[in-house]
Amino acid sequence: MQVCKRLSWCGVVLLCLWPALSASATSFDPASRFGFELRTRWGMKLEGRFNRYEGEVRQLPGGSHQVVLRMFTQSVEIVGYPRYSEWTRSAKFFEAERYPVVTFVSRPYDEALLKRGGDLAGDLSIRGITRPKTLTVAPSTCARPAYDCDVVATGAVRRSDYDMDDWMMAVSDRVVFVLRARLRPEAALP
Repeated sequence: MQVCKRLSWCGVVLLCLWPALSASATSFDPASRFGFELRTRWGMKLEGRFNRYEGEVRQLPGGSHQVVLRMFTQSVEIVGYPRYSEWTRSAKFFEAERYPVVTFVSRPYDEALLKRGGDLAGDLSIRGITRPKTLTVAPSTCARPAYDCDVVATGAVRRSDYDMDDWMMAVSDRVVFVLRARLRPEAALP
């Protein structure tokens, strides 16, 4: 009787873990670029980038896919502006020491989205605050998106929604994430 209970429990655990066990993942290529754009109140565009990131595209059972992306805030750089770089890592923006990672986890999507373009829904977490976010994926410029060309996705957020409301008089509340993703070439199928 005890053996049957253990086997039943093992079956339940295995059934719950099956999606994770049967999914495969492909990690991002170092050629990927993940960043954002800010505008000052005087119209100057500031380009930010995460110099360190990790994540993958998971192939889920049934053929759908899911993006899991982690961008490390301590690596943030505002291109050409060291003082703005320090500010974005500080407690007044990303608060990198306390919140070291910005994450985006998509909902499952069909791979055809990468070719035709469209909406990629998911959850964006910044400073410990998670909100639903939809990125717009641009239509592909090649036959094998993410391998032969970048998959480009953009999405705007308000800093104030993530408690990053310092310097509102100088820097716009709107932040546009710009993600240019490639997957590791060894994972490409012919």
